[in-house]
Amino acid sequence: MKFIKYSEGWEYKLEEAYEDVLPIRPLKDIKTPYITFLNNGYFVLRRNYAWDGPSGPAIDTRNFKRPSAVHDALYSLMRDGYLSPETYKEPADRLLYNMCLEDGMRQIRAWWDYAAVKN
Repeated sequence: MKFIKYSEGWEYKLEEAYEDVLPIRPLKDIKTPYITFLNNGYFVLRRNYAWDGPSGPAIDTRNFKRPSAVHDALYSLMRDGYLSPETYKEPADRLLYNMCLEDGMRQIRAWWDYAAVKN
């Protein structure tokens, strides 16, 4: 099980950088002040990255912090034009589901959260 350190405020703000290798690959390297996403899948959320936590009907629990941070960052990259929503929305939503399971969320709840972001 993986967890991230965060502090509340924005709704949440990372206290230390989070690094991972994602199964999603951008066409070219992306570097913003708070997000690095390289075309080999290497992904970094820098210290002080802020996000609003799980949205909508989602229940805000510990096993949803990391998935919501990564999902929000990917959606931010889509909104800002770094990633094409037509290409990356579905993989980002599937990644949310898989990360929820990896962090110990029950499958039925992970599916419910996945279904909510798909709409």
